[in-house]
Amino acid sequence: MAVKIRLLRMGKIRNPQYRIVIADSRSKRDGRAIEFVGVYQPKEDPSVIEVKSERVQYWLSVGAQPSEAVQRLLELTGDWQKFKGLPAPPPLKVAAERADRRAAYEAEAKAAAGLADAPAKPAKKAAKAEAEAPKVEAPKAEEQPAAGAGEQA
Repeated sequence: MAVKIRLLRMGKIRNPQYRIVIADSRSKRDGRAIEFVGVYQPKEDPSVIEVKSERVQYWLSVGAQPSEAVQRLLELTGDWQKFKGLPAPPPLKVAAERADRRAAYEAEAKAAAGLADAPAKPAKKAAKAEAEAPKVEAPKAEEQPAAGAGEQA
């Protein structure tokens, strides 16, 4: 029996998501698989590639043949180079950590209630108006000595 490492398509129309599977070469593309060994989501930025490296190494060692697409993915993760004994590739890009939506909401709520320590962001129109307004310095008035040293007139 010829065993292949290939992609099994999942997801919706125009939003493909793939599973990397070990399957009999005679089975259908989305048919029965022997084992699930990874995930590939090409629409994410950067693409999500998760592979169970030890299982892929085992299947490659017993003769499973990767499809062209899977071989390219394994080259990106470094599993193909590990199998062939080649030097490792550069590391993959990792998505930036997303901001916590709940914390942002709570900060905005505090700002709206007037309880926030940090100043709230100005509205876009107000910020744009400030940027476009010419900066004119007011003439300095002569300072008069105040009654208290710390008071200002």
